Amino acid sequence: MRTRVTDMLGIEFPIFAFSHCRDVVAAVSRAGGMGVLGALYFTPEELETELKWIDDHVDGRPYGVDVVMPASYAGADLGVDSPEDLVGRLAGMIPEGHRRFVDDLLAAHDVPPLAEGSEAGRVLLGWTDATARPQVEVALRHPIALLANALGPPPADIVELAHARGVRVAALASTPRHAVKQVEVGVDIVVAQGTEAGGHTGEISTMVLVPQVVDAVDVPVLAAGGIGDGRQMAAGMALGAEGVWTGSIWLTVEEADTPESARRRILSATSRDTVRSRSWTGKPARLLRNEWTDAWESAESPGTLPMPLQFMLISDALRRIGRSDASELATFPAGQIIGTMNQVKSARDVVFGMVEQYVEAMDRLERLTRD
Repeated sequence: MRTRVTDMLGIEFPIFAFSHCRDVVAAVSRAGGMGVLGALYFTPEELETELKWIDDHVDGRPYGVDVVMPASYAGADLGVDSPEDLVGRLAGMIPEGHRRFVDDLLAAHDVPPLAEGSEAGRVLLGWTDATARPQVEVALRHPIALLANALGPPPADIVELAHARGVRVAALASTPRHAVKQVEVGVDIVVAQGTEAGGHTGEISTMVLVPQVVDAVDVPVLAAGGIGDGRQMAAGMALGAEGVWTGSIWLTVEEADTPESARRRILSATSRDTVRSRSWTGKPARLLRNEWTDAWESAESPGTLPMPLQFMLISDALRRIGRSDASELATFPAGQIIGTMNQVKSARDVVFGMVEQYVEAMDRLERLTRD
């Protein structure tokens, strides 16, 4: 398969796999796609370790790193450059009533506190410009082929820095207007992500969004949102995309580090079991629906906080839930493709399966037009 993105990045198949698990990233790249590691969950030191491991296990194949540098967030105007000082200032902006709501929710489900000496008080670092820049610095010290930004256009100086290192830049867009802004700052690839996608996503469906973005920009476009097999890949390419960006389908592959309780829930879920909610980060994100997401929509809820305050508020709670038996509260990003994720396969088999289905779909279309 050859498109502008395969030529640009030196990959066999235009299948991009976003994952927070290094094993998945390496496996997909070795299979001929492009594994992209989500940096959000790692400190700079941890990210260095993860990327060094990928360097040693990717067999020289291209891979990428995804960061979160939102264009707007609470505290952006504080003028604080130090990540530590910024986190401290932001923590002081969280209302006590919101903290009580979280504590009461956990108590109602008998969720125990974190053990002494655990990671209590640690917040994810990548939700702001100041805290994501150290992650970018680490990523660009490694032989990555792609740097992606998950929320809005990346800062122009980051794009220039990546290009100076020979690294291509991608960014996710949920509207044609967002796509145009990204191209204006120099982005090489636009990921048109429909509302079916897991994680942060807009309101326009993939089928509608992709051709609008293709018409709006002159750079390669990847179709994203609800794409998990080769038929959907063929549909995205027919709409003008030159590859696909996938995420949820990698949660259940053999290499994934998804907790077994979460894996069981994913394998049994339907496409109706997700919801767009602000209860994770403060921005709309598609999550697996459960008692956690329902609680934040209830009459008792104080309402969610803006990014990054919401995740700072709940970060310890998510760790406590993850270490407990309270599976009814365990939520995580998941797209509507989750309804077809009912088997555990290797990442390699998923890649090759998508390619085979894509070829079959294109052959079927050719027969239809020929006949």
